[in-house]
Amino acid sequence: MSDTGAVREYLLGLQSRIIGAMEAEGGDSFVTDHWVREPGGKLEGEGLSRLVEEGPLLERGGCSFSHVKGKVLPPSATQHRPELAGAPFEAMGVSLVFHPRNPYVPTVHMNVRMLAALPAGGEPVTWFGGGMDLTPYYGFEEDAQHFHRVNREALAPYGDDKYPRFKQWCDEYFFLKHRNEPRGVGGVFFDDFSELGFERSFEMLRAVGDAFVPAYLPIVQRRNATAFGERERDFQAYRRGRYVEFNLVFDRGTLFGLQSGGRTESILMSMPPLVKWRYNWSPAAGTPEARLYTDFLRPRAWAEETPS
Repeated sequence: MSDTGAVREYLLGLQSRIIGAMEAEGGDSFVTDHWVREPGGKLEGEGLSRLVEEGPLLERGGCSFSHVKGKVLPPSATQHRPELAGAPFEAMGVSLVFHPRNPYVPTVHMNVRMLAALPAGGEPVTWFGGGMDLTPYYGFEEDAQHFHRVNREALAPYGDDKYPRFKQWCDEYFFLKHRNEPRGVGGVFFDDFSELGFERSFEMLRAVGDAFVPAYLPIVQRRNATAFGERERDFQAYRRGRYVEFNLVFDRGTLFGLQSGGRTESILMSMPPLVKWRYNWSPAAGTPEARLYTDFLRPRAWAEETPS
């Protein structure tokens, strides 16, 4: 039986724990924006957006909780479940994107969410989704290996197939088709997931959410003191453009939020603060910037690699 109250309680606690860890690490102070969508529109519900801008660690970082109800599931939510088209729904989740100031610290994205369709005359249909992925500007094998190993260990209790399956799903999903290029070094991603039943699927969701801090914080601690200059900042801004392109063109969460009439400020909280585009540009061969493309922006079995 679905217990959406337990899901909500977990998500709010997860948001609080993640923000506490990031504030303690970097000295960034997140502001709190509690918002409400009154009945009568496309959506009703509430959310808690937590955001930092121009912090010493995070140049821009947002971690948002939302819990909304709507009258009609948007197309992005029913593309794999056409039988639920037109049904009212309830959705809740925590979504974050952290854009660090230091180019040697990778950008990271994570979200965990639950969606329940409420078809007329039928039982609620509940499923989960989420995952996390890492987007470095300057690649380090040990960082990618660590990130993937933590995810593999988190998913191990739920079947040997979960990490390989969700890792491949992440590689395929976070891919800019118009660039023929991965967004980063991946992680795990799953959607429309209910195959373990509500309780066990929710438990798996918690395992993924709980893995975020141990997956990301050690990388921050390793890289944040690395010296950088204008060259690194310039390349960071250029690569951030790819992040914007993916989120606005392909990301299902962004599309769901916009199609369902969600709160624009919260939906676009993931955007980086400074971005550059260049016409027909690529880094010179043999440079650290070029190594990102040759060595990191391609699928690799990161969790199976032996640390050097």
